[in-house]
Amino acid sequence: MPLKRRGPLQIVRREVDEVKRQVDRLVKDVQSKTGSNEEAFRRYQELQISAEMTQKSLQKLTKADELAPVGNYDQRKQEEEKRLQNILERLNTLAVMLSPPGPSTETDDASKEDNEDDVDDDDDDDEDSTDENDQIDNDGSNNEDGKRFAKPPSQSDLQTYTVLSDFIGEQDGDLSVQRGEVLTIIRKTADGWWLAQDTKGNRGVVPKTFLKIGSGVDDKDNEDEDDKDDEDEDDKDDEDEDDDDDDDEEESEEDEEGEELIEDGNKHSAASNWFTVRKALTEIDATDVLSAMGAIPSGFRPSTLNKLLEEEGKTYRGSYYIQPELSQSQLSFKDLFLDPDTGRVRSRQVRTCVYFTLWSCRMIPTPGVGVQVLSRHIRLCAFDGVQVLSNIHTVRATYNSKSPKTWSFSPKMTGLLPTLLDGECFLCCNSSSPNLGVLFELGVTFLRNSTGERGDLSCGWAFLKLTDDAGNPLPSRTYELPVNGGTPYEKDVTVEASVTKGSSGGVFQQMLLARRQPKLIIKLKSPNSRTRTQLSLLPDTLLFSLSCVHLLSLYRQLLADTLLMDRPTMQNADLICSPILSTFPVLLDQTDLLDALMSAWLEAETNMSRAQKRDLPYLKQEFVKVYMSSAYFLLHSPSLPCYRWADLPSEEQRARVIFATLDALKNHQHTSSQSAGPDISFDSTHQHLAFDITELTFDLLRVGR
Repeated sequence: MPLKRRGPLQIVRREVDEVKRQVDRLVKDVQSKTGSNEEAFRRYQELQISAEMTQKSLQKLTKADELAPVGNYDQRKQEEEKRLQNILERLNTLAVMLSPPGPSTETDDASKEDNEDDVDDDDDDDEDSTDENDQIDNDGSNNEDGKRFAKPPSQSDLQTYTVLSDFIGEQDGDLSVQRGEVLTIIRKTADGWWLAQDTKGNRGVVPKTFLKIGSGVDDKDNEDEDDKDDEDEDDKDDEDEDDDDDDDEEESEEDEEGEELIEDGNKHSAASNWFTVRKALTEIDATDVLSAMGAIPSGFRPSTLNKLLEEEGKTYRGSYYIQPELSQSQLSFKDLFLDPDTGRVRSRQVRTCVYFTLWSCRMIPTPGVGVQVLSRHIRLCAFDGVQVLSNIHTVRATYNSKSPKTWSFSPKMTGLLPTLLDGECFLCCNSSSPNLGVLFELGVTFLRNSTGERGDLSCGWAFLKLTDDAGNPLPSRTYELPVNGGTPYEKDVTVEASVTKGSSGGVFQQMLLARRQPKLIIKLKSPNSRTRTQLSLLPDTLLFSLSCVHLLSLYRQLLADTLLMDRPTMQNADLICSPILSTFPVLLDQTDLLDALMSAWLEAETNMSRAQKRDLPYLKQEFVKVYMSSAYFLLHSPSLPCYRWADLPSEEQRARVIFATLDALKNHQHTSSQSAGPDISFDSTHQHLAFDITELTFDLLRVGR
């Protein structure tokens, strides 16, 4: 009987098993000091090459390559990718252990002076040569160039650098250093994390932004006392300036390489997220200074999701995800269809559609003195453990000074609840990832009192996986989620208020300790039939406030009418004159204007009869009138300040302008004895910004996803 042929995924799995066995054997030999260091380094390089080739082969595999159907193919492939990632991380640790030691710090000063000029002249060459090699990042990821390590550096190639600021290692392989300490650089990498050795012989990686070439920090004239009589002071100053210029050029070149990497790659990929996290952890800003001062509790980090919002532009904003998504052929739409029988948007079912309420956060540490908190909030998005899969939505928490460690959401109040404070949210996501869930990042926007510098901190994060181990949806009930410290890409990091689960003590003491751990309380709910119908009209992927669903569904209906019925042909991509289509998505990023539209629409609905509320053509006509006389009017009002996050004076001024304008529009409606329509824009008593053609034009090719 012929042997059964193995599928590509099974073959790769066996290759991963073999690489893991060889890595385990190498680690055992290194720990027991069996064999020479050179032989171990050679074996390490071979395993590195083998692991990278296996990883590339695994990334290229698809379900269609299998000879026979494979159950849970995506999950099995992800498991193998995680195993390979762990292997690469272990190899990264081995690289630090096997790197050759640097020269002793007691080396003759004269020999250092003889080599210093040569090293400075060849600094650019050394940087280029290291860029040609495949260096392993501190987070365990490898470059995609497919190039290999160079030979271990010789003693003459090593340089000495001085530490400019304290750095505390946060991961395995990091080297903790203090300001003024002299380090020997063993290897430079393009990602900015250099392998270094201190005077005690300890080795690890440090960010290059914390280092400056030479053995002194403040006084460069005292570097080389033995050759002080042989060199002129002016020549030494010129050389120092040249060295600084070279360092600046190298840093700018590496930054440009990083930016090109992000521009060329998929912005939704894990590489993009990892680059943002790496940059957030390595930049020296107010967060690092406050952390060194002890003004920030342990476990706090620069906000990861805020970095994505700032650096990826519109990619993670609600205004981007509300736009229609083009199909693969770019000739039709993927998530927008019209029912020819009813004339309405065709409802579509996505893989995941949940409705949940943020309840409260407990035992959240507060920043220390010298910091003014401008906003306490939660940023949330769809997440699969590797990458962000939806827009990033923000909900602001209410704060009581009598209970500083408790955050509350959705406060009870009369009238409409502002969208920014509304903790009732929905998530529609069509991802097939088995690890799909909702990522909650607790954050604060702060102002440093001494300098006036603003910043965003992550106070911890929580994750709710939306399916159980068997793949079934989670039941509708209340969940208490533990709040972890660090970033979503870090593990086993605790915040200040958390305790170790294995702490000694009785049952009663364990219960008390458990109550002191930071927690996020949310409640999963089941939407009613009307809300479920409205959600089925929305895009395949969107996370937003549930109170705005009726407005979003009306916008999608107008979008379908314009794009699917009014266009001459489906291949026509001319500019479309539609003020509401061109400007409505902006409201998802400026929620106070969305609140103004909700208020105006609610008042318009109160004056409608039951028959009018069920008449879709009438609703669309009235919605356009209300929008043009409220949100659209405010968008182009010169008295409305620019939207700025967590700026209390700006928020208060915008609120005053919005309420005053809405009142003026109501008075105009009553005096004119007709519905407030576009004619209000021609009233000479009101001022407007200079006209721009983009106010009226909807460019399908520019906004289509």
